[in-house]
Amino acid sequence: MSDSLIIIPTYNEKENIEKIIRKVFSLEFSFEILIIDDGSPDGTADIVKTLQPFFAGRLHLEQRIGKLGLGTAYIHGFKWALNHQYDFIFEMDADFSHNPDDLIKLRHACVNGADVAIGSRYVRGVNVVNWPMSRVLMSYFASMYVRFITRIDIQDATAGFKCYRKIVLETIPLDKIKFVGYAFQIEMKFTAIQYGFKVVEVPIIFTDRTEGVSKMSTRIFREAFFGVIQMKMNSWFRNYDRKA
Repeated sequence: MSDSLIIIPTYNEKENIEKIIRKVFSLEFSFEILIIDDGSPDGTADIVKTLQPFFAGRLHLEQRIGKLGLGTAYIHGFKWALNHQYDFIFEMDADFSHNPDDLIKLRHACVNGADVAIGSRYVRGVNVVNWPMSRVLMSYFASMYVRFITRIDIQDATAGFKCYRKIVLETIPLDKIKFVGYAFQIEMKFTAIQYGFKVVEVPIIFTDRTEGVSKMSTRIFREAFFGVIQMKMNSWFRNYDRKA
């Protein structure tokens, strides 16, 4: 059994899922993968099932009914990972926007002192490929907005490519994480910092998907924009003592 689990939420990723699985399993370090599929009508979960016999004990699948949101998928995966005692738990997209080769760098950062390692698009300039300028600007200024409201020193606040040490997910009360869209990524970083964990940014190059369809929507953007203010206000009344 590996000490490192990569959680990949999926909804209609049939074009990418087999390729991303095979790529991860070709890396020099022996990772395991947990796919959380939200009832993809395109047969994504069926593709995973056909691959499981070839990667016995390394490829896991949890199927949920309905499209329940990114945040709830990761919370489901975090609880699964904690129940199975993994030391390092990763978030990664299925569409190759996150380069699987960078998993090694994120794990190395956590092995060497970080509690949370973020694959950061903005810690060294802007490292985004194939995004229209409008989306680059929206993402970049969203992180500036988060820093302004929350006062956390994270350049890529919305990043979804991360490695957590187990203790972080054991400490954060996962059932109190409220956001379900991309604001979930902000809330997890903010909460980890509030608990005093060491969060570091590891520079990566983000490449937009070439196959499949993006899940971004204006509803998700609104949740993040207005939710950050509410999250900050709520933090004034929460106890972040790890012993509490």
